[in-house]
Amino acid sequence: MQYDLPPWSISILPDCRTAVYNTARISSQSSQMKMTPIGGGLSWESYTEETPSADDSDTLSTSGLWEQINVTRDSSDYLWYMTDVSIASDEGFLKNEKESLLTVMSAGHALHVFINGQLSGAVYGGLENPKLTYSGNVKLRAGINKISMLSVAVGLPNVGLHFETWNAGVLGPITLSGLNEGTRDLTKQRWAYKVGMKGEMLSLHTLSGSSSVKWVKDLLLAQKQPLTWYKATFDAPEGNDPLALDMGSMGKGQIWINGEGVGRHWPGYIARGDCGECNYAGLYSETKCQTNCEKPSQRWYHVPRSWLKPRGNLLVMFEEWGGEPEGISLAKRSTTRVCADIVEGQPSLKSWHMATSGKSNSLQLKAHLRCPAELKISDIQFASYGLPQGTCGNYHESSCHAHKSNDAFEKNCIGQQSCSVNVVPEIFGGDPCPNTSKKLAVEAMCS
Repeated sequence: MQYDLPPWSISILPDCRTAVYNTARISSQSSQMKMTPIGGGLSWESYTEETPSADDSDTLSTSGLWEQINVTRDSSDYLWYMTDVSIASDEGFLKNEKESLLTVMSAGHALHVFINGQLSGAVYGGLENPKLTYSGNVKLRAGINKISMLSVAVGLPNVGLHFETWNAGVLGPITLSGLNEGTRDLTKQRWAYKVGMKGEMLSLHTLSGSSSVKWVKDLLLAQKQPLTWYKATFDAPEGNDPLALDMGSMGKGQIWINGEGVGRHWPGYIARGDCGECNYAGLYSETKCQTNCEKPSQRWYHVPRSWLKPRGNLLVMFEEWGGEPEGISLAKRSTTRVCADIVEGQPSLKSWHMATSGKSNSLQLKAHLRCPAELKISDIQFASYGLPQGTCGNYHESSCHAHKSNDAFEKNCIGQQSCSVNVVPEIFGGDPCPNTSKKLAVEAMCS
């Protein structure tokens, strides 16, 4: 027995002969969305976190390194590791105006290294392997130097073999090389710990907590500064369109609106890969048919309208890496076009039931289009019955094309919120290529 199985698809055959469902032959409407920034912009204020040190009064201290989750108990994504390093004035790297090398090994997921209160560098792990190694030259001075490392956990694992045993945080070893003594092991010396950020403790993301610190604005607004809180207020936009924040100008952190957590943002994480024209030939692989290479893994963050008040909504953001808050905007999402792809002979469970029960198959193949509420179909951008190519927003005709493909849709759909058209050759002016399984592709504008 022979089966027609399109590439990269799965078929269901209840009787082991007849396909009633195939993942590559699903006829449904698809939509293209447009994000429209809401005018007016946001007026931002900022508050920058101070870098803690090992001698602060609100720290815990012990010899050696602790695992992060056992310390934070998931009360925060953040745990500070802090220690002091004494450097003699006769160190060769000081005389030669060179820098020593700090190497830190961590179980993940991200790490920011500060030397004497100044950011020295940052590194993060990957999805497959969250472990990371920071290795960078650091500027030390004669006397006591304060090393403060902020370890960041990006959520907790919830699946995988023995995931409850997975670690996070700085577990070592930690070494400082380039000294007169060679390499100094800092792993087992005395370390101080502090859970979370000061802004978290003060609940800066809430209306009451946000008034507990002094914020700066205008020319003093922090730009591209790590560990900075930002806040702004805005009024709820009119209408019912879904809303989102465009965070493309930021790096990594968290967002709150009226005290409710929008979630973690990480636009600074760029999607790497080899994007190109999709080719379904050969075996499936996750590296095939990739899109949006060299773009943020996520740019838009949904804002539930149920969280909003008519006026004076508080937007608070904590930024780890540093970004440009003035590039953030609130946007409306609207459906600009709807498309339908209908394949002749597509499998149907209902048709199979009718055939097995001896009933005649009277099911009629139809193309359905529907615009969102308050919008109507204003134009038919494309329609082709035959062997059209492409996807929604990028269709094109082939040599097999029915010349009256547009007519039925222009007649039945223009000015309507929704419409349907029977998919039979007579509707489109006849069969453009007999003895060939055809499809219909249609694209309509909503306004």
